[in-house]
Amino acid sequence: MAVNNVRLVPIAEGWAGNSNNAVIFRRNSVVTDGDMQYVAFYDDTGHVVLARRVLGSADWEIQQTPLTGNVADAHNCISLMVDGDGYLHLSWDHHNNRLRYVRSVSPGSLDLTGPLSMTGLVEDKVTYPQFYRLAGGDLLFFYRDGMSGNGNLMLNRYSTRAQQWTQIQNSFIDGEGERNAYWQIAIDSNETIHLSWVWRETPDVATNHDLCYARSHDGGLTWQKSTGEVYDLPITQTSAEIACAIPQGHELINQTSMCADALGRPYIASYWRPPGTEIPQYHLVYHDGASWQVSQVSQRETPFTLGGVGTRRIPISRPLIVAAADRDATRAYLVFRDEERDSRVSVASCADLGNTAWQITDLTETSVGHWEPTYDSELWESAHELHLFVQFVGQGEREGVEAVPPQMVSILEWGV
Repeated sequence: MAVNNVRLVPIAEGWAGNSNNAVIFRRNSVVTDGDMQYVAFYDDTGHVVLARRVLGSADWEIQQTPLTGNVADAHNCISLMVDGDGYLHLSWDHHNNRLRYVRSVSPGSLDLTGPLSMTGLVEDKVTYPQFYRLAGGDLLFFYRDGMSGNGNLMLNRYSTRAQQWTQIQNSFIDGEGERNAYWQIAIDSNETIHLSWVWRETPDVATNHDLCYARSHDGGLTWQKSTGEVYDLPITQTSAEIACAIPQGHELINQTSMCADALGRPYIASYWRPPGTEIPQYHLVYHDGASWQVSQVSQRETPFTLGGVGTRRIPISRPLIVAAADRDATRAYLVFRDEERDSRVSVASCADLGNTAWQITDLTETSVGHWEPTYDSELWESAHELHLFVQFVGQGEREGVEAVPPQMVSILEWGV
């Protein structure tokens, strides 16, 4: 079933030889501040490109920046955010290397400063930079220190008043030198930080296991379980709350998506292979206020296995989840790409998690290759409008590059 309330707004052509511009752990690829929307992506020369428009317009101001990245490595994505004073913050080109971070020279500007440090602490082995904006305009910055199978989670906070970063946590999820956490984060309307993750024992993706959870009510200073029990930091494999137990070797993917509704309840999207089958399925793990629940979203028919190191060429994308709740029902939307649906942009919708089955529709008519979904989180939170970064991209095994020429970067607007 297709939908009609979709608008695809083109921007410019970007690098497409791998999924660097379209990996799900980009946070964010696109972000709105007031009535202005900003987008970042790599072009075919490896330069970071910034673009902006007034919401609703199809006219973009586009600027190639002096910043460059190793686009051949699909880990080295761009993360973009705007603080409460209107300054852009951008981090890019990371895979276990020194922090690369800049800001705009003035609010709303596409002109950027030279390279900056944040705190100067533990900034030599950065991967997966992610910004999050708090209601008052301050920013949080999460990243991994270390490498796959042996890394720790870090947290910095930016004060708009002081225009300065402070380290809030150093290795507060600790792999103990034997594993690392692959995380996803959501911040609800009460500024509770919801954090979930899977453990990986080695660089082999097949060693992913167990979906875990923690939350913080004080900006990341202290953390607790869903029961309210306070964690002794750092959180380790032994102390972590398991929201859903999933053994190694069950095609559990890492770095997916989570969100929280207006009632402060967390929702975590992922895929793994249920017991007794060879077919991985999309699942939603959520807390209903009393306990953790699991809903199987998809009814896929094609088996595949996950194994090996580096970026894999996988027939389905990692899923993106957004949800909205009122006193009567919780609506949820899971965005994905699946070769079974000709690799279109697809969405599974559920009008009421308590009573309604999932319905799948396609938002594009053509393939997006090995694209994964990222969205304008600030626009969704403020207006429940879903704007997705969309581009056809290739992806080879283990950081392989395909001979895909530059492809159009667009924003897909879906009137939910």
